Amino acid sequence: MSEFYNQEAVLLRILKDKLDPELYEYAVNELEIFYEKCYDEFDLRAVHTDREGQPQLIKYNRFGDDVSEIWVNEGYKKTVEDTYNSGIVGYVYKPIPGLGRKGNYLYSYAQGYLLSQVEPGFYCPVTLTMAVAYLIDQFADEGLKEKFLPHVLSTGEVELYEGATFLTERQGGSDVGANEVQAVKDGEAYRLYGEKYFASNAGQCGVATVLARIEGSEHGTKGLSLFLVPWRKDDGTINGIQVRRLKDKLGVRAVPSAEIVFEGSTAYLVGDPKKGFYYMMEALNLSRVCNAIASLGIMKRALKESYEYADWREAFGQKIINYPMVQCTLTNLQARYEIELSALYELIELFDRVMNHRDQASEEEIALNRLLIALLKARTAGEAIDFSHEAIEVHGGNGYIEDFVTPRLLRDAQVLTVWEGTANILGLEVLRLIKKYQAHQLFFKKIHKVLTGHSLDQKWIKPIEEKLEKLKVMLIRLEGEDQVAQTYHARRIANYMTDIYLAAHAVERIENERDEIIARLLIDHLYGDHGLDEDMLQVKEFDKIMKPRTLCVK
Repeated sequence: MSEFYNQEAVLLRILKDKLDPELYEYAVNELEIFYEKCYDEFDLRAVHTDREGQPQLIKYNRFGDDVSEIWVNEGYKKTVEDTYNSGIVGYVYKPIPGLGRKGNYLYSYAQGYLLSQVEPGFYCPVTLTMAVAYLIDQFADEGLKEKFLPHVLSTGEVELYEGATFLTERQGGSDVGANEVQAVKDGEAYRLYGEKYFASNAGQCGVATVLARIEGSEHGTKGLSLFLVPWRKDDGTINGIQVRRLKDKLGVRAVPSAEIVFEGSTAYLVGDPKKGFYYMMEALNLSRVCNAIASLGIMKRALKESYEYADWREAFGQKIINYPMVQCTLTNLQARYEIELSALYELIELFDRVMNHRDQASEEEIALNRLLIALLKARTAGEAIDFSHEAIEVHGGNGYIEDFVTPRLLRDAQVLTVWEGTANILGLEVLRLIKKYQAHQLFFKKIHKVLTGHSLDQKWIKPIEEKLEKLKVMLIRLEGEDQVAQTYHARRIANYMTDIYLAAHAVERIENERDEIIARLLIDHLYGDHGLDEDMLQVKEFDKIMKPRTLCVK
């Protein structure tokens, strides 16, 4: 049995449950190849990119002309080629050769999860390309689709156009309604003027989606329109874009993030000029799921490195993996990783239905989709940091040394709490969904269904039920409070809901004795009083918990 099957039994169990047999067989074979490529090739390139081979801005040519070129190393370019040719973006929209049918988001996100274990920095450009593909496919006219979509979906047959989404401006940040970039009509197209302050994948993207304000449009988000902006003109020269500087980032150094200035860049309007913000927010939901996938990839890598190091390192006469506190750390991480990956895929299954069949999706499904995205994006981003921290501690002093992957994991994980919305912003999203769609009632309905159909001892169900009732009381009380009180408590409410959702999902997925142990560990992590632990499941059941490879066979 290959390392892929040993390491990814949890993922394979999920995919076997959610993909039809034909797509599952194809996906597993391709994922095994991709996994080996990730660890045998991409990982080494990622080290080089992070340390010596970071993107560089070539501002001027030898004649002193502003060329604003961004250099990336050859290994990074090869990772780009190999990843997009695997269909990580393309096969969501076009048939898989030899299979005669499209893939879906469940398969694409499985690829992203594997990629993020070794190069979460590059999964950012993949995410941006996925978002651009969605925006073109859903909202652009046929002419723009014909011109750009084949390139954005390329798997090697035509020139690849990576994507980018340029939102952030210096004065705006999360306050997108304050954006000022202007769009001036020029024949059939527009010209953009102004600056974007955090433009990721600058210089590498073939086309970017950009929010800009058409002359005379109203203030705020309602006055923003969405445009497609090629990075280069047909003659190969840059499309009126000046790169001011690259950001010197803490982590995810593989992706060039820049300050850019539009100086009359040619741009093409997408869809209704009054719906630009709405379109971009739809793509943001996709990016938030990608963010959660990247977090799970980092969590898995941190767990893998911790286990393997503990199984190698000897101290005081034996391997440290035999010490009870190390076993407690590893089993706790395993339970959290396993439940959160499974819960995320429950969301992705719903997300795939909503995104691919929006005309058939009910308002309830759309609201629940947005709610779960907000909850799980916030939680998994924080967990990626915590897992990376725990991995460093398991490694001791070695964990702090750049010869090991652990420092990079921590640096790369930190941005995931910021990208696609901080926990505060996501708390406000939860509050909006509660007010507009009564999303909490959908949430209660879902949780009650799980808790009435379980087989777990009531001892473990009781704390979930108690927290659920407390959440209901909190929401009733907040309903009568003013805006200040409601927004103050929004993040707290979101955290309460996330704990309940994960605990209930841990119960829902129980199929065997090991699943029950995992559920008990997760519930104890969330709700235990953490006094003396008489059961000591982490030690007594260590092998059963930490060797899930028996869960799935090919």
